[in-house]
Amino acid sequence: MSRSTDWVPSLWRETFEVMLNEDNELDYGDKWNLNFSYVQTKYVTQEERRRGWKIYCHSVSGNFQCASCHKIWSSARVSLLFRYRLQRDRGSVIMRPFGQACLSCQDNTFHRPGFSEEELEESLLRLFAKIRKNCYKDGDDYDCVDSSKKTKRFTKPHEADLCEACQQGICCQSDETDAEIN
Repeated sequence: MSRSTDWVPSLWRETFEVMLNEDNELDYGDKWNLNFSYVQTKYVTQEERRRGWKIYCHSVSGNFQCASCHKIWSSARVSLLFRYRLQRDRGSVIMRPFGQACLSCQDNTFHRPGFSEEELEESLLRLFAKIRKNCYKDGDDYDCVDSSKKTKRFTKPHEADLCEACQQGICCQSDETDAEIN
């Protein structure tokens, strides 16, 4: 599964649960769940903020396959948007993966990304670090993420016209791969 081009929400949920329960990533006794919304934006209303919602955007490597021409491509700048909050003893995470359009077809159809298990786990580790910091006031942003991991090298120019996150004003194009959006 190292080069999956399929968007598999169940794999994200299963990995989220395993990391919570077996790896004890958020061992505070609270119950957390992961859901998906393909329309959420980076904007948090004043009311949502009052209710504790926070936003975190992360850029990760992913793979795509065009449904029309079946072309496969990789991108080191796939944006993931996480909305999360802890309310009493229940935590909620809502995730949105942003797609990319095919350079060959240019039909403005955004294809959802597939991820390697390593990228998926690293993304969740970064999310858990944000949750620990912002919901539990515990630790540093990246205390659980191995900083000795490979640094990403961007070899191709980013095609902003083909990036759904760019069109939404959310894309993490810079070398900075994480952003808290307020």
